[in-house]
Amino acid sequence: MPKMTERDRLADLEARQRKMNDELESARRVLRGKYAAMIAEVPVEKLTEKDFRELLTQAIRVGGSAALTALKGLPAAT
Repeated sequence: MPKMTERDRLADLEARQRKMNDELESARRVLRGKYAAMIAEVPVEKLTEKDFRELLTQAIRVGGSAALTALKGLPAAT
């Protein structure tokens, strides 16, 4: 097999990069779909949309474990 030119090698690498990016986006969609399905089982209607969005944003920002630790230390809502 003849040696690839630098141009051919670059084209091959770019094609592989596009394929990996497509696979990455597909994996993100699948995972987000699983998480979205979990929401149907949680009584989110008790929160405003703004509060729900802020809660998720902050939990993701600080990390799941830190958010859970902080929330578990709070008293139950009345």
